Amino acid sequence: MRIALLTYSTKPRGGVVHTLALAEALARRGEDVSVWTLGRDGDRSFFRPVDPAVSVHAVPFEARDGEDVGARIVRSISTLRSAFDRAAYDVVHAQDCISANAALPCVRTIHHLDTFTTPELAACHERAVVAPLARICVSASVAEEVRSGWGFSPTVIPNGVDASRFAVATSDLGGRSAWGSRLGRYVLALGGIEPRKGSIDLLRAMALVQRRQPGVRLVFAGGETLFDYRGYRAEFDEVARSLGVDHEVLGVIDDDALPALVAQASALGFVSTKEGFGLAAMEALAAGVPVVARDLPVLREVFGDAVRFAGSPAEIADQLEAALDGRHDRAVGGALAASYTWDAAAAAHVEFYARLQASPADR
Repeated sequence: MRIALLTYSTKPRGGVVHTLALAEALARRGEDVSVWTLGRDGDRSFFRPVDPAVSVHAVPFEARDGEDVGARIVRSISTLRSAFDRAAYDVVHAQDCISANAALPCVRTIHHLDTFTTPELAACHERAVVAPLARICVSASVAEEVRSGWGFSPTVIPNGVDASRFAVATSDLGGRSAWGSRLGRYVLALGGIEPRKGSIDLLRAMALVQRRQPGVRLVFAGGETLFDYRGYRAEFDEVARSLGVDHEVLGVIDDDALPALVAQASALGFVSTKEGFGLAAMEALAAGVPVVARDLPVLREVFGDAVRFAGSPAEIADQLEAALDGRHDRAVGGALAASYTWDAAAAAHVEFYARLQASPADR
């Protein structure tokens, strides 16, 4: 099959990581796979090397000073739509609302559902749920949200996890030592500072932890996004100052350095208010790092008893302290992470594509 996977960015966001790993796994099965994206900031390819068996098409997308989020979303869709050659593929599969709107009619993976106030983004989100030919979700919980909200019944295909990459990092003494020397003992948060990641809740929780366990820092890594979170970031900075939280914001980390950063962490704070699967938390478990997760149905479904769950900042603080005290069974989390493979995900996608082609009326 000639398969096109589309994503909205070249930067290391969860959906982009998913797109590349799935594309490479499909190519290992002998499929003819291309990945299409918007090349922001002059990017010609992705944040990491991509298997040469996968064709990469990065459509130039220049920044415009003063452009608001709504205008950027509309231009993103238009730019990708104009460049994308839909007729060249048997399967067109978008991984987010921007690329779905650009490639309709297409298959869409709905990683998680969100609520937007920007009109253009809200419309983009809605069309990307109702208009695709067929839908995939990476967890049953999100599939149920789609069924309850729109009446569709997506196929559930879980994420894969590159568990061995993060498991091996536990033995990367040089890489881990470098992060330890720079940061000391730390709780890690991945994905940047934004409302969906629950960053301020984690900040408040760490204020309580640091009063009882001085010397444990809060470290944020990642954060590339299309959206404007300056107001939230300003609130975050004010809360950090008022509570005196010892923290560091690293920004986007080189992909080769990420596993050691994760493996060196004393715990991962994964307190998102919305998730589809929890790939970053799975990677931490693969590296033997305890995880404190927001108590959400989707995370209960995916992680079971492999992580600690919490809701309020006080509960998050209590669970982080328990994790920091070493009460963590590494084997349970490691086995769970290893049970999700990209090759299995690719096999399930190929079966899904074949069914869709065999029964076009079901679209």
